[in-house]
Amino acid sequence: MRRSAALAILAILLCGTVALLGAAGGGRIFPYDPHVEVLDNGLKVILIPMKSEGLVAYWSMVRSGARDEYEPGRTGFAHFFEHMMFQGTEKFPQDRYNEIVTLMGADANGFTTDDLTAYHLAIAAEDLEQVMEIESDRFQRLSYSEPAFKTEAGAVYGEYRKNRMNPFFAVYESIHKAAYQVHTYGHTAMGYEEDIKQMPNMYDYSRSFFSRYYRPDNIMLLIVGDLDVSITMQLVRKYYGAWEAGYVPPKVPAEPEQTAERRIRVEYEGRSLPILWVTYKMDRFDSQDRNMIAADLLIQLAFGETSDIYKKLVLDEQVIEFLSADVNLNRDPGLLDIYTRIKDPEKVDYVLDRIDLTVARYQQAPADGGRLKDLKSRLKYEFLMGLDTPDRVASSLARIIAVTGGIEAVNELYGSYETITLREVQDAASRYLVPDHRTVAVLRGVE
Repeated sequence: MRRSAALAILAILLCGTVALLGAAGGGRIFPYDPHVEVLDNGLKVILIPMKSEGLVAYWSMVRSGARDEYEPGRTGFAHFFEHMMFQGTEKFPQDRYNEIVTLMGADANGFTTDDLTAYHLAIAAEDLEQVMEIESDRFQRLSYSEPAFKTEAGAVYGEYRKNRMNPFFAVYESIHKAAYQVHTYGHTAMGYEEDIKQMPNMYDYSRSFFSRYYRPDNIMLLIVGDLDVSITMQLVRKYYGAWEAGYVPPKVPAEPEQTAERRIRVEYEGRSLPILWVTYKMDRFDSQDRNMIAADLLIQLAFGETSDIYKKLVLDEQVIEFLSADVNLNRDPGLLDIYTRIKDPEKVDYVLDRIDLTVARYQQAPADGGRLKDLKSRLKYEFLMGLDTPDRVASSLARIIAVTGGIEAVNELYGSYETITLREVQDAASRYLVPDHRTVAVLRGVE
């Protein structure tokens, strides 16, 4: 589920990784003991103490993203607030906020996706209270003028136009719009272009958006590193305890079942080799949903770097530049993506045929048991090897925590991986990889 490979260092770190796994105990894979507490105002706090030479990762996660933008003409505001949150407050204006962060030797960053908006800093443990003061202040008392709002809205539109020059963004945007006809996953985190253009005129609406979603009962703090749980929770109560609850859940429409294949051609104004993107409808993420977990294993067996189709099309015939496949981890029913860029514009249909043949093969016969066993081991070790610094721990956990609302799903997910059978993998191919539930996009650039 959107993971990066780490096989090059597997042999070097194997012994240490096995020790970490053993330390988890009780069937758990996560090797640290989290402390979870919910304040009276609904703010959920997850603290993960770990030895880290005085380093701490401080993540504030808003459980709202493109998914929450259900009002017509109002897409892109979750991403817009990623920008506005750096405008400052009356107590800590933008220049003062930036000065404090710089003097710490830290770097404040953020990102927006379909299901969450996250803000994060990597800091020294000694700076934790000051970080908590400035972060809690901007989340509760963000202040910006209408001229500043208009200026930033223009910058956001510039960012959209820059992204649109990337052919992969262009096809990603188009296939989501085609795959979802009702649900808010039909637009990217950037929003629809026509809505972004109108943002400078929506100052009053922006205040409403902030008031609805930036509330403690819709936000989670994830703090990882050299910390004392008792002292840290005292600070959390001091700086966040008086924040008033008031989250207003979005009225996200349910997507009706797709009953026929959809095909689109994406016109791209620049030069690009053809991009083929095939996406199938999936269930929402549930760490104990064996069908979905089996599908994640399936897609890696069928289209990963050890698969027959990868060897044939990427290595032997060199017809395509790469082949990627992912099951998206979403709060509502998401997508399973298979995508590639094709070197020969005349071979788009050939590559799609090979994808279809691969799907049929996994529907008709079980996968290789040895490869499934190896895949399970690799996923486990990749995850554990990514837990060596506070920021890497936080970034590994952020999405699953935001989507599910807790850290419990981490151990549940890897426990599910461990027990999935070959039969379940085959059944997942028949359940999800059906033509009536897919959308196929082909992007072609200027010849």
